[in-house]
Amino acid sequence: MDEYDVDEALQQALDRLTALAHISSALAGTLDARAGLERACRILAQRLGDWCAIDLLADDGRLERITASRRGTPPRDDGRSVTATRPPEAATGPLARVLRGAGPLLLTEADLRPVLRHDPWDAAEDRALAQQEAACAVIAPLRSRREVLGAVTVARTGNRPPLTDSDLPLVEDIAHRIALAIDNARLHRETEHIAERLQRSLLPAVPQPNHLTLAARYAPAHGTAEVGGDWYDAFVLPAGRTALIIGDVTGHDLHAAVTMSQLRNMLRGIACDRQEPPGRILHRLDLAQHALYPGTTASCVYAVVQGPEGGPWQLDHASAGHPPPLLVTRDGDTRFLEGSAGVLLGVDTALPRPSATDPLPPLSTVLLYTDGLIERRGENLDRGLARLRQHAAALSREAPDTLCDELLTGLAPDATDDIALLALRIPTAGAGRFARPHH
Repeated sequence: MDEYDVDEALQQALDRLTALAHISSALAGTLDARAGLERACRILAQRLGDWCAIDLLADDGRLERITASRRGTPPRDDGRSVTATRPPEAATGPLARVLRGAGPLLLTEADLRPVLRHDPWDAAEDRALAQQEAACAVIAPLRSRREVLGAVTVARTGNRPPLTDSDLPLVEDIAHRIALAIDNARLHRETEHIAERLQRSLLPAVPQPNHLTLAARYAPAHGTAEVGGDWYDAFVLPAGRTALIIGDVTGHDLHAAVTMSQLRNMLRGIACDRQEPPGRILHRLDLAQHALYPGTTASCVYAVVQGPEGGPWQLDHASAGHPPPLLVTRDGDTRFLEGSAGVLLGVDTALPRPSATDPLPPLSTVLLYTDGLIERRGENLDRGLARLRQHAAALSREAPDTLCDELLTGLAPDATDDIALLALRIPTAGAGRFARPHH
């Protein structure tokens, strides 16, 4: 080899390492698996071939072309439908073979000459490559944990030097990295679904006592597979009053979720056993938390709706370091019920826990929520609270179910924290029977 040949070989090696590095960065640079695959496909089309496509096998056996890219031109029809069936046994073409575990396969110009395919599935792939004017191609399996997830195809036209056997290790390495990214994304989705099901299993169904209307929602954080400590609860006390609870245990892990469930159950027991002001109830819960779960902290609002038959109604409440309840009248007036603010649970049992009472006008709505609904990174909390008031005012006449759904959609479409919501609608004056205050 002369000096020119050495320089050319080094440049080729450098180009391959650069392509590999860029693809690895593209796959690792986003939590959106499809976006990562699209970036990797574009890089392959630009640096290694003239055209690239990534096909994945779905759970039901269909083959889906996730992305396709052509060098120097906008995306265009790639010759194959977006989805197709799994290759039948009669299909013996290169893509069908790769999806069964073969490869990577190098297809030369002779391999790509038009032939009469007896199987329509093979013929569709032949048409796709012919439409791209492919003079050579490499098809590699996307394999992870001994399972073929799909295939990546890289093709060149006759305007560039053909792909050779020396390109196979690079394509195989790239295919391995793409498969690993796909597998990790699938595992993340599965873990996320398991975590969400666990969280939802710990939350109760809300009652519908007398003519009160209640609605509750739990929304997990986007882009995370962690469970959290957000919770809501509502139940009818022995005296007939209705208890409303919202809370958030510090942390985003299994320990926080378990602690949340245990605190919720303890609060239920204390509230049913002790007919006391909400501040006293939270004080007893704080004592129990210090004894049983030292070192943990949690925020909570404990509230009780009560009133004589036909109204007027009132809300007795106490807050332990939690965002204040929001009262929304039918006419859209809003105010936060801040008269019972106290410190977090788990901080100091000697500090006072005040209670407060606020009237509830007919057809008004009480909203309890966790901080994921109002907090934004780098933003003052007051802006989040003002935004909540504006949205809630516009929804003042909507049913509680609609109110909760619209608040989640409008305020937290891409929330980075879990959110729990609990909304209660007071009936019109004279409707229903409510227990009188317990003395």
